Amino acid sequence: MPDSEHRKMARGFWATSIGTLASRGLGVARDVVTAALLGLGQGGVMDALVVAFRLPNLSRRIFGEGALAASFLPVFAAERSRDPQAGWRLLSTLLATLAVGLTGLLLAGEAVCFLAWWLWGDTSYANLIGLSAVLLPYMLLVCLAAQVSAALQGMMRFRAAALAPLALNLCWLAAAWLVAPRLSDDPAVRAYVIAVAIVVAGALQLAVQVPALLRAGFRWQLDWRAASPAVRQVGRAMLPIALGLAVTQLNTLLDSVIAIVLAAPPGGERSIGWLGGAVRYPLETGAAAAIYYGERFYQVPVGVLGIALATVIYPLLARHAAHGNRKQLTADLALGLRLVWFTALPAGVGIVLLAEPLVRVLFQHGAFTADDTRRAAAMIACYASAAWAYCALPLLVRGFYAIGERGTPARIGVVAVGINLAATAALLWPLGERALAISTAVAASLQVALLGAAFSRVAGPLPWRTLARTAGQGVVATAAMAAIVLLIERLIPEAAASLAEQVFALILAIGGGLVAYLTAARLLRMRELELLFGAWPARRQNISAASGTEAAR
Repeated sequence: MPDSEHRKMARGFWATSIGTLASRGLGVARDVVTAALLGLGQGGVMDALVVAFRLPNLSRRIFGEGALAASFLPVFAAERSRDPQAGWRLLSTLLATLAVGLTGLLLAGEAVCFLAWWLWGDTSYANLIGLSAVLLPYMLLVCLAAQVSAALQGMMRFRAAALAPLALNLCWLAAAWLVAPRLSDDPAVRAYVIAVAIVVAGALQLAVQVPALLRAGFRWQLDWRAASPAVRQVGRAMLPIALGLAVTQLNTLLDSVIAIVLAAPPGGERSIGWLGGAVRYPLETGAAAAIYYGERFYQVPVGVLGIALATVIYPLLARHAAHGNRKQLTADLALGLRLVWFTALPAGVGIVLLAEPLVRVLFQHGAFTADDTRRAAAMIACYASAAWAYCALPLLVRGFYAIGERGTPARIGVVAVGINLAATAALLWPLGERALAISTAVAASLQVALLGAAFSRVAGPLPWRTLARTAGQGVVATAAMAAIVLLIERLIPEAAASLAEQVFALILAIGGGLVAYLTAARLLRMRELELLFGAWPARRQNISAASGTEAAR
């Protein structure tokens, strides 16, 4: 890759990462306020809210961070290179098709919620059903916003798309902090206020991107006849792409469903009748909320690092594939994997080591108890153990899609879902809610291994020597970081200490670990440090060239 494209990729990565980091920061603030407002297992309200949010949020992740962008971008790039107006016709027609189709799904979903309310409205599932009905419109709005984001990313305009997710966290935070506490003391009413704010945020996510799209030259040109071949091409590609990209999200959705179905009801029976006997519930109320907080923490490196890298690198991979340059495609994919390992491995290990003090400082306020802290921290540590895998998945899957191979990631995705379910069934009763996170982490790690091996067979061998060198150096640097963090962690007081003392010790541990990691990486002369932080500028031009040389071996 030429140095100018390296700089463009780095600028795009930083723009996307900074926007994502700002959104994640606001997301942490919203979670802090929500935890204090609703707790973890008090009455099951937080469980109902997070599970009701799963389906529309899954749509956001599949469309916004995956299938729609991955299937749309190559076709959009080809149409624009042929005729810029053809690109706008494709986008206009696809937006209209998406709006009509999702409106139909929305109406069907609301009908299902109405039927479920009629059948189970007086049970412990009442809040889950009602909140699901309120949140379903978010699916329509956020998917349209994701389509606009994909178009902007395809034109290498990352800023507006990166800033749009801020709307969700701002609206949620305002509702949980300013509105809900003033309206009612009832946790259920407060949850409904948050749900309405989420729907408003979906509309804002779409609206804030429209000016950037218009500045890029977009004009509404709805022409189904002219655009239908390209629209059908995008549609045919979406299903296998969705399955390949959304496996981790599907696994987490399954975890949440299991958590709410197999959790003992608040104040109810501790066992269920089965085959003439009694089987104890393997989970407690609050398991779904614990999964939510665990996922929120591991999604920080995934969003800031994994999705950002995949978003920036995928257009380059698609361009290399269009030009038939498999050697450069493989080299750039390997470069992305190296950057993932360089950034996500220490991030995941740091979260594992500091999970409990992080949760205690951030969440143990108001309705969030010390027992809630223990449960949430255990889930966070289990999920974060595979942060590197969650970050590598979107990049590897997009490597397949860049060369037009959609079936392999889908098949491997099905295998990963099966592994997750089998591991959950085996571990759920012995380990309780931790089994859900451990199973997802194991499935993601095996999925990365299978995808890497399959890509080498399909597209040509990855530069394993370079990847192995980065992996070894990353492990050494992360070990140095972990040693410093563990040393400083002894200074972190228990919950009896003041909040200021806990915060200071936590900042010291994070800062010390970061300095230790970067110092070790500098001493090891890791090339990934050069690319991301601009060290040794004279050598930056040689980074991709070295990767390309390794790819040829």
